[in-house]
Amino acid sequence: MIRAGLRLVAETAPGIEVVGEAADGVEALSVVRRLRPHVLLLDIAMPRMDGLDTARHLLGDPDPPKIVMLTTFGTDANLRASLRAGVNGFLLKSSPPEQLAEAIRVAAAGDALIDPAVTMRVIASFAAQPEPSAPPELATLTQRELDVLNLLARGLSNPEIARRLEIGEATIRTHVARVLQKLGLRDRIQAVVFAYEAGIVQAGRERKDPAR
Repeated sequence: MIRAGLRLVAETAPGIEVVGEAADGVEALSVVRRLRPHVLLLDIAMPRMDGLDTARHLLGDPDPPKIVMLTTFGTDANLRASLRAGVNGFLLKSSPPEQLAEAIRVAAAGDALIDPAVTMRVIASFAAQPEPSAPPELATLTQRELDVLNLLARGLSNPEIARRLEIGEATIRTHVARVLQKLGLRDRIQAVVFAYEAGIVQAGRERKDPAR
C-alpha cells in the first residue's frame, strides 16, 4: 500500500517517470542495477536487507543512483550511518506529496534535501556525543570557506548563505564546491555530518575557528 501510494505521487508529478519498484532490499539491488534509475526512494526498514545496507551496496557501484531515504524515525545510529554512506535525502513517510516530488528533483540535480524534523533529530543525536576534535582537513579551508560550511551545516540554502555573507550566489556555489573537494565529501549532506562531527557547529552554539 505504501509503495502504491509513493508510485502514484511520483508518477503524477511533472518531469518524473517511475521505472520500477521492489519489495525488499535484495530485490532493490537487482532492479536498480538492471534499470539504472537516476533516483531511488529507499525505505530504511525493509525485509531481507534493510535500507542502510542496500544503500551501502549501491553507493559502492560505479555511477550509483541518487538515494532518498524514507523513514518513520529510525534509530539515531541508522540516520547518522545513512548520512555518512552518502544518501541524498531523508524524508518522513508522513511528508506531504509535494515534498516527496521536490526531494526527487533535488536529488536528481545532485543536491540534497532532509526533512526538517529529521534534521533536528540528527542534530540532537550529534549534540549528545562527546566534544569532538577538529580533523586536520579543516586546516585546508579558508576562513570564508569555513563560514560557508558553518551556514551550510545549519541548513541554509545557497541564496540564504549569499544573503547572510553579502556575496553573490555564484560565488557561494564555488565555495561549496571547493569545500566538498577539499574535505573529500560527496555532497551537502555529508558536509553537514562532517561539520557536526568536527565540532564546527553544535546544537545551539557555534565553535569559533575550529581549525586554528
